[in-house]
Amino acid sequence: MKSVYSRWARPIATIAALAVVSSCGLPQVGPNKRQIFAGSVQKEGDAFVVSVNDRVTRATAVVPALGFSNAFKNAAQLGSDTIRAGDVLGITVYENVDDPLLGVEGAPATVLEEVQVDGAGFIFIPYAGRIKAAGNTPDAIRRIITNRLGEQTPDPQVEVRRAAGDGSTVSLIGSVGAQGVYAIERPTRTLGTMLAQAGGVTITPEIAQITVIRGNQRGKIWLQDLYDHPQLDIALRANDRILVEEDTRSFTALGATGGQAQVPFESQTLSALEGIAQVGGLNAATADPTGVFVFRNEPEEVAAQVLGRSDLQGAQRMVYVLDLTQPNGMFMARDFVIRDGDTLYVTEAPFTQWNKVISAITGTASSAAGLTTLSGG
Repeated sequence: MKSVYSRWARPIATIAALAVVSSCGLPQVGPNKRQIFAGSVQKEGDAFVVSVNDRVTRATAVVPALGFSNAFKNAAQLGSDTIRAGDVLGITVYENVDDPLLGVEGAPATVLEEVQVDGAGFIFIPYAGRIKAAGNTPDAIRRIITNRLGEQTPDPQVEVRRAAGDGSTVSLIGSVGAQGVYAIERPTRTLGTMLAQAGGVTITPEIAQITVIRGNQRGKIWLQDLYDHPQLDIALRANDRILVEEDTRSFTALGATGGQAQVPFESQTLSALEGIAQVGGLNAATADPTGVFVFRNEPEEVAAQVLGRSDLQGAQRMVYVLDLTQPNGMFMARDFVIRDGDTLYVTEAPFTQWNKVISAITGTASSAAGLTTLSGG
């Protein structure tokens, strides 16, 4: 009797294990391919599942459109000698008389340091009165002062120097060598030269973005484009604000990859293949190369082009499928563009789930056999 019991104990334990596995389910990193496809619109789900091909790759290759408006690009460089409100002037008046009009007796020159141009663009010079300075050059101001003082002192000699003041400065903030307020001078009248004056950028150039704020206008470019396209090296204007910051785009990597995390972009454009590489590639032990998915909320116009439909309204939930085992699968992954906010998900291979089943059965059966041993001797 005991031998008969022992003969049936292990099969019974195995059946019990199968019951436990089927009732409890198995742990997994996320949905498998079958579950993802079950959520498609074709099966009354709420997402469109689309296999990636050349047409889909072209339709979805949307990258952030950065650049300056024509108002920025067409602005001419400021004349280095043009005086503006807020500028500071240094003025020296030479009088060839014993009793000078402006100075003290015996002093051949009178120096007026830091004469600031007021908000209306005027300066005040004793005995010469209020003079319009903004819009004039130092030489034009010199002639005006000379003419007015010449009516009161013989043959005055006037020197006017322009020093950078509040009216000819820009502010640089963010990831630059030295943040601060910088004067627009002859060598630094453009964006590129001003960035160099501030010590350049302190972040990876490939993901550095430059924003210029001018009044109520705003323009943004990639740092690399500044040097690749000379027309983007715009002329600066007084009170421009220049912000240098790192690209804030990111995607999320989940599933059977080398790492699961929110991943920042490392270049202006990022392909699915590069995105996989950034997280350490596919997990060699568990990944299913036929089940690489990209989840995205696609704008209506792009989704309509991908699906060939004209009845869509608003953004659409899209699931793009990449099969790296296809003859051109690696090329598709190389050409498919990852965008900000995407979720890159790699499913587990079917045998991984099978191994989990076997492990669960083996473990449960062993436990059951142990119990049998304990109870039966």
